[in-house]
Amino acid sequence: MSFSAFQWLAPKPESSSHPHQDNEKVEWFRCTPFILIHLAAITTIFLFPVTWPCIALAVLSYSVRMFAITAFYHRYFSHRAFQTSRLVQWLGAFAACSAGQRGPLWWAAHHRMHHRHSDTDEDMHSPHRKTFLQSHLFWFMTDYALPTYLKEIPDWLKFPELRFLNRFDWVPVVFLASACYLAGETTWAATHFSATGWQWLTWGFLVPTVLLYHATFSVNSIAHMFGKKRFQTNDESRNNPWLAIITFGEGWHNNHHFFPSSVKQGFRKREIDLTYWILWTMSRVGLVRKLKPVPKWVQEKAQY
Repeated sequence: MSFSAFQWLAPKPESSSHPHQDNEKVEWFRCTPFILIHLAAITTIFLFPVTWPCIALAVLSYSVRMFAITAFYHRYFSHRAFQTSRLVQWLGAFAACSAGQRGPLWWAAHHRMHHRHSDTDEDMHSPHRKTFLQSHLFWFMTDYALPTYLKEIPDWLKFPELRFLNRFDWVPVVFLASACYLAGETTWAATHFSATGWQWLTWGFLVPTVLLYHATFSVNSIAHMFGKKRFQTNDESRNNPWLAIITFGEGWHNNHHFFPSSVKQGFRKREIDLTYWILWTMSRVGLVRKLKPVPKWVQEKAQY
């Protein structure tokens, strides 16, 4: 392994072969930026005062990026649950990529493998395969999880801008972190909110990024252990209403595994799916189109 600091900025690898299941050792040094974000978030929340503008900034940063992950990384790139323009496609990918969960093609490729092998020995983030921490966190830090497996995403390889964003996935992360710091250093922010650059970097980037990591990872771990299993699927996916709230609808995980191509994951009226309603609103103004509905037979089955 090269210990050059520049390896973190190098293009992310791509692979045309199938993944090797034996590459499960956690690569702690390679994941140093991921670890440092956690340490920085924990440290800086005690160093800088928390104000209401800070809370609002954290909620905004979390919400925009959670929607981008659930709507674009998951429902669009992984499942093709709706259509959109090339510009909106790229903007959604850029916003989701700023959450530090790697590129859109990487995300879609690994998620498609998860659906095909869910909760079997070939599912690298199943809590029923190894430990909870391996499912929730450590799989993301292994050599297995590093490449983008191109055979899983032939439908997206024709877009050079997505290939670029996927290979240099650190660019949106640095862009957002820098924007938060520089915005906090402006005279306007200091005058109206008594803000500093470090304060807004903490609450606009570091804290919500860590929360995004663990909310998203919880769908891999907690949603395969705790909740109700409405549909009989070939895995242990569960519907968890608490996760559905913090992940904008992704907690209806058993629904999703039963019928993954629908843009809507809350199959009942009271199953809150914020991502779906935002996408529905976007479809009213022409930003997205052809939202794939829940079929009537699935809706009827969901009532039992």
